[in-house]
Amino acid sequence: MSVKINIPPYLQAFNNNVEVVEVNGSTVDGCLNQLVRQFPSTEKMLFAKNGELLNYVGIYINGKDAYPRELAKPVKDGDELHIIYMVGGG
Repeated sequence: MSVKINIPPYLQAFNNNVEVVEVNGSTVDGCLNQLVRQFPSTEKMLFAKNGELLNYVGIYINGKDAYPRELAKPVKDGDELHIIYMVGGG
């Protein structure tokens, strides 16, 4: 099933400046792993060494926050994923 991953500008340098990548997968994890297979340098920008998403990376499915357990969330044909870096501070 075809899912679009919208790549934010700050990550586009790691995937040849592509804004949207189409992948096939049934879960967020499957889709992100296909993204990493196509653009290996994105892995260090998304995943910790243990395979979990970095704690400041958020995933949205069709505009809705996928937290918690975002990697296990199912996706369907035509869904759109957005990768967001969470900013903190004060």
